Amino acid sequence: MSRLWLVFLVLLCAAAPAPGVGPGPGIGAVTKLPVPRFVSLRSDQINFRAGPGFQYPVTWVYQRAGLPVEIIGEFDVWRQLLAPDGGTGWVHEATLRARRSFYISAPQAIMRSAPSADAGVAAYLNQGVSGELLRCDAGADYCKVSADHRTGYLARGDFWGAFDGETVAP
Repeated sequence: MSRLWLVFLVLLCAAAPAPGVGPGPGIGAVTKLPVPRFVSLRSDQINFRAGPGFQYPVTWVYQRAGLPVEIIGEFDVWRQLLAPDGGTGWVHEATLRARRSFYISAPQAIMRSAPSADAGVAAYLNQGVSGELLRCDAGADYCKVSADHRTGYLARGDFWGAFDGETVAP
């Protein structure tokens, strides 16, 4: 096999979905945890790579500790991620933490004092603001969050970091 074909096959395999990737929830081949699932970035500089290994080039560098990311695949100690801006790549598992967070995807979101559209305003959060996701009850329209030393409730449709109807417990 020529060297060019070998490079082509390696790139093709790197682009292929990893085990556990596909429509609907699955189970990670390595961790046996649900895939997809949300986690967050551990530090302020995380390299997203083109494939699962240090030999693959860095395609993105995310500089935001606590940013929520979705694990969409697993291979050995590597996790394939989807970021809120649509970027994808592979990172070492040590660069992630299980703590849940959120990212405001709406142009502006209202943090409420209680889980209701009628509740008082605790804060206005602009697109791109992130914070800690504290709790979401199954099927609830609002989730409890913390951002900038304030705690309140966000409508699920205003942020990225939890699946529709998902339970997030402390």
